[in-house]
Amino acid sequence: METIQTLLFVLQIIVAITLIGFILIQHGKGADAGAAFGSGASATVFGSRGSGNFMTKVTTVLAVVFLANSLLLGYLSTQRVKAPASLLDSEPGIVLPPVTDMPVQDEAGAIPQDIQDEASVDTSSAPMDVPVLPEE
Repeated sequence: METIQTLLFVLQIIVAITLIGFILIQHGKGADAGAAFGSGASATVFGSRGSGNFMTKVTTVLAVVFLANSLLLGYLSTQRVKAPASLLDSEPGIVLPPVTDMPVQDEAGAIPQDIQDEASVDTSSAPMDVPVLPEE
């Protein structure tokens, strides 16, 4: 998928540069007035009818290729990254195992004295509002 997108991107650059070149080579509508007075610009490499017909067709083909390639590159870029529609649809990044060895609290939210003695947590260096977990 990545190589196809790279090749289409390179094709897009080549078509864009060629399209710019063909547009700059073409004569404007005001250039035909000079050919009427004998400048001879209309009888060049592309025949006596001038370069208008050939250049117009090539420019049209290049413009169609450029547009189709742009649409295809846009479609491929949207298919490359699919974001979930909701945060609930995505899978969690980190799954923690259930904690089983936490102290049990009674109805008042206090830890029983025998469990506090086993944990022997040093709370002297911790602030009062930050809970301290027992060290293992």
